[in-house]
Amino acid sequence: MERIDRTVNKGMILFLVCLAQFMVVLDLAIVNVALPSIQLDLNMRQSAVQWIVIAYGLTLGGFLLLGGRLGDLLGRRKILLTGLVLFSSASLLAGLAGSAQVLIAARGLQGFGAALMAPSALSILAVTFTEGAERNRSLGIFGAVGGTSASIGVIASGLLTDGPGWRWIFFMNIPIGIALILLAYRFLPRDGAHEGTRHYDALGAATITGSLVLFIYGLNRGVDHGWSSVSTVSLFAVAAALMLAFIRIESRASSPLVPFAALRNRIMVTADMTSFLVLGGLFSFFFLGTLLMQEELGYSPTRTGLAWLSTSVPAFILAGVTGAKLVNRVGVRKLLMMGPLFLAASAAWLTRIHSGADFMTDLFPAFVLAGIAIGISAPSIQIGALSGVKGEHIGLASGLVETTREIGGAFAIAVVSTVLVSQSLDVAGGRSVIELQGFRYAFYVIVVAALAGAFISSVGFPSRMPAARHEGEFSNDDELVAEPV
Repeated sequence: MERIDRTVNKGMILFLVCLAQFMVVLDLAIVNVALPSIQLDLNMRQSAVQWIVIAYGLTLGGFLLLGGRLGDLLGRRKILLTGLVLFSSASLLAGLAGSAQVLIAARGLQGFGAALMAPSALSILAVTFTEGAERNRSLGIFGAVGGTSASIGVIASGLLTDGPGWRWIFFMNIPIGIALILLAYRFLPRDGAHEGTRHYDALGAATITGSLVLFIYGLNRGVDHGWSSVSTVSLFAVAAALMLAFIRIESRASSPLVPFAALRNRIMVTADMTSFLVLGGLFSFFFLGTLLMQEELGYSPTRTGLAWLSTSVPAFILAGVTGAKLVNRVGVRKLLMMGPLFLAASAAWLTRIHSGADFMTDLFPAFVLAGIAIGISAPSIQIGALSGVKGEHIGLASGLVETTREIGGAFAIAVVSTVLVSQSLDVAGGRSVIELQGFRYAFYVIVVAALAGAFISSVGFPSRMPAARHEGEFSNDDELVAEPV
């Protein structure tokens, strides 16, 4: 198993990987509030605006699995630094963009850089901290940062858009990225030598990445062009064909990108499925909440951003407590039954929203409940996904849980967007206005996803978790000790 020199500064490593994760998740949400200003400034068509968001999520979700495996093969420090350079350079290009085409291309490059950063950061954390209480505490902090980054992104987007302008939502990444590159180069241990010959499953990587990219693209295209349109159905058909090709390639590869033994890890697979449903539901919750406040309730960008403090503060506090104490006292299974129930309650609260809604009585309780859901769910999912995984496969496991989160977010947003479109009215000037009933129906979708996540956690996680081991295996259901871990 990969060993970490005990003289390394673990506190600095934790700070660096958390900051990298913060940048990745922040940029998923930071453009949302700024979209109207960007559209006006760059004279963009309404149909092109969504691609500012989609381009980032498309490349991030499509290349995460490849990014995690590259870290295993080439070195996690090297891949993290490469991703940081790409991400920071793309942020500069996005901030300087003078046209929609340049901005969208820059967002795609940002997403690719983020796809290298995210699994590398998580896997560096996993191999630095010993499995058990030490890793759980670290993942609690890591989960707190990741779980609150989206809400902080919305807050920052509102303040910067109303302040120095939307370009600063990208410029702010540059000094942070440069500082992170220098600190990572200085403090992260150099990648160890890899024994034997490195085998690269290039064909497997190409087919799975192509399948994921086309699937995400199909989800977003389906919202605009209809789920039964020829273009949407064709995209899903090609994505499915590539996935079948990937399965065939992996079954015959001498060094597969995704060993099928990974799918025998009941805990990891359950954590990934829960990530798809619950974290995907949370992403769509932010999406709907931001639209609701600006489109229906008339909030300004700044007021919209500040409203999300009621979610980010409890999420950050509780996620740290979850990793440090609750996982050891309560156990992953129970926490991942509780967290989705808080999300379901939050979304259910907003199904009663009305046009004259008051923030403190109609929004604040739901936002706080969502923060509790994040604080409980985010670190618990990551702890479950990495339980008992060998060091040489940590990057793969990290890429899988990050991928399911992004695919879940893309899928959930596509579904709720379809609900909103179905409940919109055409008005003068070719514009569409979403009816309030559309928001209510969309929040019901999140309720269903959250309850499904709670159910899967209840039946998928064992009542007793595996003991922490120095040499973990993908299939870890055999060595069990009494919960909690």
